[in-house]
Amino acid sequence: MATSFLPTANPLFLPCSSSSSLSPTAFNPHKSQLRGKITTCKAFSDPPISTVSRRGLAISFVTTTFLFSLGGTQKSGGANAAILEAEDDVELLEKVKKDRKKRLEKQGIINSSKTEKGYLQDLVYKLSEVGQAIDNNDLPAASSVLGGSTETEWLRKANLALTKLTSSPEEKTEVDTFNSSVASLISSVTRNDIESSKVAFITSASAFERWTTLTGLVEVLKGL
Repeated sequence: MATSFLPTANPLFLPCSSSSSLSPTAFNPHKSQLRGKITTCKAFSDPPISTVSRRGLAISFVTTTFLFSLGGTQKSGGANAAILEAEDDVELLEKVKKDRKKRLEKQGIINSSKTEKGYLQDLVYKLSEVGQAIDNNDLPAASSVLGGSTETEWLRKANLALTKLTSSPEEKTEVDTFNSSVASLISSVTRNDIESSKVAFITSASAFERWTTLTGLVEVLKGL
C-alpha cells in the first residue's frame, strides 16, 4: 500500500529491496557493486516521511468528511421515511373510522327495518321451495311458487327491501344480477326448460347470497 503514495517510485528497483533473496554465489566477485545496488534500492524505496504523512492526513480527512455526509444523508432519508409512514398511518386510521361509521349506520338501518327483513326472510323461504322443485325436475311446482312474472307479490316486496337496504355500488350490482336472473328463471320455467332453469336459479341465488354478505344480513336471515 505504501507504494501507492510514491509517484516517483521506479518499479525496476523493487526486486532489490530484499538482499536475502539474492544468491550469494552469483554476486561474490562484485561485493562492492552489490552494496551499491542495495544502497540505491533503499534510497528509492524509502519515501519521505513528511510526504506520506501529509497525503495520509489528506486522505483521512476526505474519508471522514464523506462518512459524515453519508451519515447525514441516511438520517435525512430515515426522517423522510418516518414522515411518509406517519402520513400513511393517519390515512389508514381515517379510512378505518369512515368504514366503521358506515357499518354502524348500516346496522342502524337494518335494525330499524323489521318489515323489510320480513320480506327478505320470505324471499329466502320461497327461493328454497323453488330450488327443491327444480332439483326434483318438478317445474310445474316451481312455476306455482314463482308465478307468471316478476310482479308476484313476494318478489315485489323483496325488491322493495333490496332497494331500501342497498347503499353501495357493489350491492346494487348484486341486486341487478338477482333481478335479471329471476326474470330469466321465470321465463325458463315457463318454457319448461329444466337446464336453463337450473342455471338461472343458481345465478339468482348466488347473487342474493353475495348481497346479504355485503350488507351484513347474512348473519340475520335464516336459511342461508
